[in-house]
Amino acid sequence: MTTPDDPLLNRVLERRYRIDAPIARGGMSAVYVGTDLRLHRRVAIKVMDSRYVGDPLFLRRFEFEARAVAGLSHPGLVAVYDQSVDGDIAFLVMELVRGGSLRELLRERGPMPPHAVASVAIGMLGGLGTAHRAGLVHRDVKPENVLVSDTGDIKVADFGLVRAVAEAGVTSASVILGTAAYLSPEQVHSTDIDARSDVYSAGILLFELLTGRQPFRGSTPLALAYQRLTYDVPAPSDLIEGVPPQFDEIVLRATERERRHRFADGIDMQHAILDAADDLDLPAFTVPAPSQASARVTSAIARPVTRSVRDADRDDDDRDGDWYDHRGDDDPDGDDWDRGADWDREDWDREDWDETDGPEWDGAEWDGAEWDGADDVLDSGLDRSNGRLLTVVWLTIVAAVAAGLGAVGWAVGTALA
Repeated sequence: MTTPDDPLLNRVLERRYRIDAPIARGGMSAVYVGTDLRLHRRVAIKVMDSRYVGDPLFLRRFEFEARAVAGLSHPGLVAVYDQSVDGDIAFLVMELVRGGSLRELLRERGPMPPHAVASVAIGMLGGLGTAHRAGLVHRDVKPENVLVSDTGDIKVADFGLVRAVAEAGVTSASVILGTAAYLSPEQVHSTDIDARSDVYSAGILLFELLTGRQPFRGSTPLALAYQRLTYDVPAPSDLIEGVPPQFDEIVLRATERERRHRFADGIDMQHAILDAADDLDLPAFTVPAPSQASARVTSAIARPVTRSVRDADRDDDDRDGDWYDHRGDDDPDGDDWDRGADWDREDWDREDWDETDGPEWDGAEWDGAEWDGADDVLDSGLDRSNGRLLTVVWLTIVAAVAAGLGAVGWAVGTALA
């Protein structure tokens, strides 16, 4: 996280996007809650690390990938609204997802039962598959890059960033560390990457959701990456009893070392998940956002923002009423999962989950965190009044200074005469 002394806070990029509050920081970038001053809506602003700004290869690829993703529309993808470079800041403007990542959810609750895994996979693979059919490859499918909103939507984030960083002249140890466990074999030994590489990574992710652990271990990222060149991913049921054979088959096919044996793309793999859910008669289910991450985003949104005189004047000129309504910009585009569906504990033996490294599955409903942040809507009438008052004070000071300078000039002229 960024400290309150972050110099980017309250900065307006491209005279349009105001940075309001930090959400998270990673090796490549920092993410902020921001406000689109032109459209009066809350957005997420991803600011890339300063070491990339001076690299023309990165900037060129960064722009290309952002444009490609911005042309996609699917509820399983985090929408990209804009991309630019403002001085020393390269940034993306994206849909603000109120929630957190699958990584945070795994840390809070441990491995998931099949109906929850199916809900995650269907949304995630729908987003991936849409991009695949458009000729795009993510290259970094992992729990950190799959978000769960407070309404249960599953959204894939950070399309194209890894490729942009990989083509830059700056190495990023954090990218290697974060990706090694999910790399496909061809990502380890070649640069010939396609949609089936993402399918392999998605298979690793599903294995982790079902078992609470990753299939390979290594003392270094390089050793971990090379494990998949020699060994096959085991069936999830080898680690934990009760995983349906349909899920075993999906994971094993997705993680075939020879990619010609894998699913063709995300849509192909999604169809297999849908068929398995039908065969098993799995209940529809809304996966909750991780509570701590949801609270963090809510806190960032509710944090008071100090507005400049220029912002107040723009508000006065452009819009009457509220500056923004932070609750009205992120309605999901797709249908919600049935929030009322409960997991039937008789269908899943809790003792089977005790073998995992993570927290036990407790059989409780995943209702998600409640959001309480309606009180953070700014009162634009008060802001306009303050803006006018500051303007009057400023004009008075300027007039006084001008009068003083005039008096000094008259006195000097008189003395010289």
